[in-house]
Amino acid sequence: MKKFGIVVHGGAGTLSRKKMTAEKEKIYRAGLEEAIQTGYRVLQKEGSSLDAVEAAVCTLENNPHFNAGRGAVFNHEGKHEMDAAIMEGKNLMAGAVCAVGSIVNPVSLAKEVMLHSNHVMLCGAGAEEFARSRKLESADEDYFFTQHRYDQLQRSRKKKVIQLDDGSTKKFGTVGAVALDAEGNLAAATSTGGITNKRFGRVGDSPIIGAGTYANNSTCAISCTGHGEYFIRAVAAHDVHALMAYKGWSLKKACDFVVNKKLVAMKGEGGLIAIDRLCNIELPFNSAGMYRGYRTNSSKAFIAIFRE
Repeated sequence: MKKFGIVVHGGAGTLSRKKMTAEKEKIYRAGLEEAIQTGYRVLQKEGSSLDAVEAAVCTLENNPHFNAGRGAVFNHEGKHEMDAAIMEGKNLMAGAVCAVGSIVNPVSLAKEVMLHSNHVMLCGAGAEEFARSRKLESADEDYFFTQHRYDQLQRSRKKKVIQLDDGSTKKFGTVGAVALDAEGNLAAATSTGGITNKRFGRVGDSPIIGAGTYANNSTCAISCTGHGEYFIRAVAAHDVHALMAYKGWSLKKACDFVVNKKLVAMKGEGGLIAIDRLCNIELPFNSAGMYRGYRTNSSKAFIAIFRE
């Protein structure tokens, strides 16, 4: 039996069990499950890993409870600047967008960049112009407005800091998915609204190939979540691949080293999701929690938020 599976995440950070009500946990778990099942159905119907990760991430982008797409945080000007990337492991093709403000599903735009342009990354107004040429769905500011995110912005403005926390707890909002299909092809996708109250067009690791997103059929597919500046400096996603490709390490050993040693030594907080060509799955994080889950054709769905 050919193995296949999908893994998703909805962000990492210092998530407080005390502040996580049963109602909130139910909402987050339901969102993760919907993304997992959406991606899994694509794989189950012999669809590609590329289509599966796009479908899973679109589901999370459409969910206002996650920091991507509809639930994206506000920047300093009270606008939305969203980033996304997608990569296909069989040919190392990739697409990415950053600082887009009106695209309903940035991950789908990243896929269009990969498939229908001669480029890897498009930014801002140019990316949105390309989206219009590809007839992708856009929306006005009201679609992306959520009171929760707006309140976060007001708290951050009052403190005059870039807000890295969700209320009184740190939470790095990113969503992502990695998958292995029945043909043995890997893919990865990541999407984010960035950091509340961010300024100067700040871009994190999510849309940067090799930092927050990477896939290579010879090793693994990776999607990261955390304090993006550190993941960029560590080239975290590609480093997992490199340790497997050049040192012959297992997926588990490579992931543990990058997340729990390399990033920790740099004081970088967060985690990643990973799947290799044998359908092994890893979900390491060095923060208190990470919204995460997976399903394979040989296992039932698994969903978790805090450490087990």
